[in-house]
This record gives sequence, structure tokens and C-alpha cells, in this order.
Amino acid sequence: MQADSSFWDSLVFDGIDDVDVEAVTAVFGTVDIVARGPVVGAVCPDCGGFSDRVHSYQRRLKDLPFGEQGVVILRVRCFICGDATCSRRIFAEPFAQLTAPYARFTTPLNCMLERVGHALAGRSGA
Repeated sequence: MQADSSFWDSLVFDGIDDVDVEAVTAVFGTVDIVARGPVVGAVCPDCGGFSDRVHSYQRRLKDLPFGEQGVVILRVRCFICGDATCSRRIFAEPFAQLTAPYARFTTPLNCMLERVGHALAGRSGA
């Protein structure tokens, strides 16, 4: 079932400027949100050079549940660094307001999981 992208953009990404929702699908208790950055390219974190050459890649980020449905955010673009002297060849576009580099959870979900872990003193994993 396709859902309204503007509704999910305002609901899930309220206050986050660096995300555009392309499509939303709600199937089997999971809401899949395909989002991307609004800019054409990104700056390499090592050399500082700008790149607009996209290397295809999809990354799944889990977010806080919406009602009884799990929310998964898909698609993070990777870029190819054009500087031949740069040691980093491929880098992902940053989403500083949404998640940390290499993270698999959004920042709000990660904060909630940390609070649960502190409240239970780690006994929930036993």
C-alpha cells in the first residue's frame, strides 16, 4: 500500500532539513520509507573535495515504531571521491540530524534503547 510521502515527511522527519521522502510503502506491519538527501552531491570527509558521482548503495535505518508498525528508512547514497590523492574512494552522504555515521538506528531510537538499557541495568539482554 502506497502512502502519502508529504504526510510521512512531516511526521517522521519533522525538524530535519536534510531528508527528502521519495516513497512510502506500508506492508506486513512495517513502514518502508525511501528517503534521500536533497543536495546533488556531498563533501568528502577526508580531503574536503565536492563529489556528485553517485555510487549505488542502500542502507537500512530502523526508527521508532509508529503505532504497532515498525519503521525502516531506506537509501543512503554513496559518492565516489574524484581526488586521486585521497585515501578514501567512497563515502556516504551525511545525515547529521538523523543518525550517526555507520549507525543502524536513527538517533531517537538509539536514545530510547540507551534509556531502556540504563533503566534495566543491562538485565534485559540476559
